[in-house]
Amino acid sequence: MTITSAAPDRTRVAIIGAAAGIASQHLQALAHLPAVQIVGMADIAAERVAARAAEHGCPWSTDHRQLLAEVHADLVVICTPHPLHAALAIDALRAGAHVLVEKPLAVTVAEGDAIVAAAAAAGKVVAVNFQQRFRPVIERARAMVLGGELGALVRVLCVEPWYRTQAYYASASWRGTWHGEGGGVLMNQGPHPLDLLCHLAGQPTLVWGRARTLGHQIETEDMAHALLEYAGGVPGYLYFSTVEAGLPRRMELVGDRAALEIVEDRVTLHRFAPALSEHRATSSELFGRPAVATEVLDAPGDGGGHLAVYQDLLDALATGRRPRCDAREALMSLELANAVIGSAVLGVPLALPLDRARYDAVLAGLRAGSSALPRD
Repeated sequence: MTITSAAPDRTRVAIIGAAAGIASQHLQALAHLPAVQIVGMADIAAERVAARAAEHGCPWSTDHRQLLAEVHADLVVICTPHPLHAALAIDALRAGAHVLVEKPLAVTVAEGDAIVAAAAAAGKVVAVNFQQRFRPVIERARAMVLGGELGALVRVLCVEPWYRTQAYYASASWRGTWHGEGGGVLMNQGPHPLDLLCHLAGQPTLVWGRARTLGHQIETEDMAHALLEYAGGVPGYLYFSTVEAGLPRRMELVGDRAALEIVEDRVTLHRFAPALSEHRATSSELFGRPAVATEVLDAPGDGGGHLAVYQDLLDALATGRRPRCDAREALMSLELANAVIGSAVLGVPLALPLDRARYDAVLAGLRAGSSALPRD
């Protein structure tokens, strides 16, 4: 492995899992950043990583520790399957680098805790690639929530069908397995909407989860749904599936002052006059409702996708602020995913913060085949 030198004013980036399909999107984003230089790649797929490294004129290795020791990266990007995220992130932090890890942060919230602790000990930043936070529709919705336009939360809904064929699961041996993914739809397709749900509504305090394998020949769940309870008893519901197609994904946040709908790239705000609580208490009408003024806002675009994540992270490192989604933020959605699976297996509601040891035991049982998701 021949080490190349980088200009002193450029951020040195190394990529672990560089042969993965998702790595191409990271490389496309990095190509638009002149202040960045790719100084190394690592992957166990030697032929593929060698070819990709040759395209970018950087050294490569099948041993990520060797690469980290020799290239002295400022930032390490992790694009491997998620069961490897925690160990690789901690290795990168101990090597003195900041980290950007693909979603989800890890497989278990205990592993996520370990990443957060390692980042604190190293004095480094761990960001998570939740690029959907940068979508204009999400930024508009987030501004409404933070601006108090919704008022106190009344109800939450998140419905996300992500249809997949059996061929999709057969395309890689790790897909749809407890060892390879640590879950199905909740750990693969679900992290983005789970993150957006927590980003906009916060984390619930109680989860009643159900999960099933309905339409695919896989170990893990291809459908999951859960009743949620937020502080003060506010109800919520989520549903994720790789079996269903047809209707668009949607999220709803109903507040005391207004209700918010997000469907694809459209956000619809329904304002109440007066607020629900005020109208209930003061109206003399038996069946009267407050007036509703509806505003529809189209906010198309991905907000910059992976490039926006890198721009945000580099600015955060330069200014000392937190990136838009760091490891602590990413723990919320990971904990929620774990809680749905844990509740489904145990058959009981689970409170958050989640009992880490209890969930680790659930996942160990699923991997060992000594426990399973309920079957009808």
